[in-house]
This record gives sequence, structure tokens and C-alpha cells, in this order.
Amino acid sequence: MASFQDLINQDVPVLVDFKADWCQPCKMMIPVLKQVKQNFHDKIKIIKIDIDKNPAVAQKYGIRGVPTLILFKNGKEVWKQSGVLQANQINSIINNYL
Repeated sequence: MASFQDLINQDVPVLVDFKADWCQPCKMMIPVLKQVKQNFHDKIKIIKIDIDKNPAVAQKYGIRGVPTLILFKNGKEVWKQSGVLQANQINSIINNYL
């Protein structure tokens, strides 16, 4: 299994959705992220990280609340925001890094 560092250290931007099973706003992000994925296809990668199952990763990136999205490009954090966002907001941010 690839490490988190391997997952974010790719040529395409990687959007990481830090979430938790008990988090209602996180569930609202599921269809939003599906829309984002449909918009960009293979130009980006989207991965989900459960903060309860991966506390060390959540702590390393300063996750204080969920959902929190972090966009990585070549392994570097280029954007981070907590809360529920709309697909068009996320799309415009990703476009800045393509």
C-alpha cells in the first residue's frame, strides 16, 4: 500500500478530503467531489482520509475540523480550506494549479 507521501507526490494535483464517518457536513461533500472528479477526470486525483483512522496524518497537516480539503501539487500543500464548499469553488481553485 502506498504511503500518504507517495499519494500526494504525483505529477497531477491531488485533492485530499479529510473527513470522518460521524461528520454530517463531510457527507454533503460526497456529491460535490464526484462533480469535481467528473469535471477534471484524470487531470487530478481525489483521495479521502478518515481522520479517526489516520490521526498522525491529520495532525501533521493541522486538521482542526472536518471536512477539510487540501490541494497538493508535487507533494507540496498549495491550498487548504475547511468547511463545505460548492463544486464550482473547488473547480476554480484547482484550475489555478493545472
